[in-house]
Amino acid sequence: MITIHHLGVSQSDRVVWLMEELGLPYELKWYDRGSDFLAPPEYRALHPAGTAPVITDGSLVMAESTAIVEYVSQRYGEGRLSVQPGEADYPHYLYWMQFNNNLQSILFTKLAAQSAGAEPDADSLMMTTTLRREEGIYRALEQRLGESDYLGAPRFSCADIMSLFNLTSLTMLGAREVDDSLPNTRAYVARVSERPAYQKAMAIAGPTASRPDA
Repeated sequence: MITIHHLGVSQSDRVVWLMEELGLPYELKWYDRGSDFLAPPEYRALHPAGTAPVITDGSLVMAESTAIVEYVSQRYGEGRLSVQPGEADYPHYLYWMQFNNNLQSILFTKLAAQSAGAEPDADSLMMTTTLRREEGIYRALEQRLGESDYLGAPRFSCADIMSLFNLTSLTMLGAREVDDSLPNTRAYVARVSERPAYQKAMAIAGPTASRPDA
């Protein structure tokens, strides 16, 4: 059985969501963040990268949510939530599976620039480039969701599991709010958030969930 090492308020809630969508058994092991909001030492010791999420599957210890989600979908979910290479939407699937890392790298670059004193309208190459990239990604998101109800294919897929965190929980760290300026994206978030497996996963391990034994 897969064990999900869950760090509160982290991307590991994606893995819980995936398991609930696929109806697969799993064990959830909860770790609390410290007063500094960082992962505790015992979590960082699970994998050399020290990041969340982490799963264990027998002797396998695996990090990085994109890799974990595709691994579980293919090995245990018969690829039901993956898009296969022979499908027409496979290029879209590959792109939107990486949307997570693209948007987060932009956010953290923007936060770093701001902490260094750069203002959004400042004559700063880093800030100008970052804001331009951010605008391009949201433009691509709006365009894709004007063409398709889902990102990786006309049907719900792992690409949607990977992307929703960035459009919901990531706003807690300063990411752009999904508001009326992003109508297709806003409708998408509402649509996907209605999925029973998503709602169950958020109740178990979402950003407002509590440790079961707390």
